[in-house]
Amino acid sequence: MNAPDTAADTRAVAALTAELIERESVTPEDAGCQARMGELLEAQGFELTSLPFGDVENLWAVRRNPGQGEDEPMLVFAGHTDVVPSGPAEAWRSPPFTPTAADGLLYGRGAADMKGSLAAMIHATGAFIDRYPDHRGSIAYLITSDEEGVAVDGTVRVVDWLEEQGIRPAYCIVGEPSSSERLGDVIRIGRRGSLNGRLQVSGVQGHVAYPDQADNPIHAALAGLQALAAVHWDNGNDAFPPTSFQISNINAGTGATNVIPGSLEVLFNLRFSTEQTAPGLEQKIDALLAEHGIQDPVEWALSGNPFQTAGPDFIELVSDSIEAEQGFRPEASTGGGTSDGRFIARLGTEIVELGPVNASIHSIDEHVAIEDLGRLARIYEGILSRLLGP
Repeated sequence: MNAPDTAADTRAVAALTAELIERESVTPEDAGCQARMGELLEAQGFELTSLPFGDVENLWAVRRNPGQGEDEPMLVFAGHTDVVPSGPAEAWRSPPFTPTAADGLLYGRGAADMKGSLAAMIHATGAFIDRYPDHRGSIAYLITSDEEGVAVDGTVRVVDWLEEQGIRPAYCIVGEPSSSERLGDVIRIGRRGSLNGRLQVSGVQGHVAYPDQADNPIHAALAGLQALAAVHWDNGNDAFPPTSFQISNINAGTGATNVIPGSLEVLFNLRFSTEQTAPGLEQKIDALLAEHGIQDPVEWALSGNPFQTAGPDFIELVSDSIEAEQGFRPEASTGGGTSDGRFIARLGTEIVELGPVNASIHSIDEHVAIEDLGRLARIYEGILSRLLGP
């Protein structure tokens, strides 16, 4: 591709990214992002289905090739239009929802997570369709405004709907900002599971001078919590790091120094590999707490099970596309937090997460390299060409 074409790619993707940043889509708000994306996708021949659930906007869009008459294989581009709150606007170098270009970077909330990816996806599908209007298979978009929030009315509900419709995409690119130092240096081929626990340890409130008339839940819980923190859960495996346990919050007391609290609340999280299951972890923790005299039940909440794209062909295809644009092959990783890929995985879909450098996401002065926007679009187009081209 010659220089004028690459420059045009960059300008087009940067312009659409800026347009999306201007829409203050703080989770679960969409602020018209999906409507704008829908306009552009309709012009490319996509059929749109709006799937609102609760306060959440979701969009399913699909383009089938009428000349082929076959939906398979289907490649889905998945992402979210919602962003996290900006924090204090005065701390930003420019207003967080006013896209600002400076020193080769585009600043604004959502620039990297993930409005830049959404813009690159749309540019990529348009360029691919112009090149191969009679492409094989089908292309789809699954877009939500509930990824940064509680994630109960977003992708998970759309996946329920897809199952009802009998739609099971073969492949999916999630536009999460996967890159570490350079665009495309890391792709995510799976994610660890995430299991949350809430433990309320009961005691008896009283005066610190009369401990025999009270029951201190902090003292009662300390040994059990220390035992949990010391557990070696597993060694991980070739694809996943070891399972980790972290206490994220402890709360007890009235604020006074002379009152023994009546209860203690502990919040904790486990990020677990495919060496574990959520029920197995729950049973082990319940048993360990009971061994240390804690009989209060744990309230469990599973955010997602671990998943991994095991088939090498799709990973290699994505890696080939990155190498063609960037000149190197990516590291395939399962690190990081959770993503909506955990919901899509239950469809049996092979998933790769590929997006911009993640150093500034959720931070003050979030930004993306402007040149990377055009490069990302060409990588996405390369994936389409290798998978659905002639």
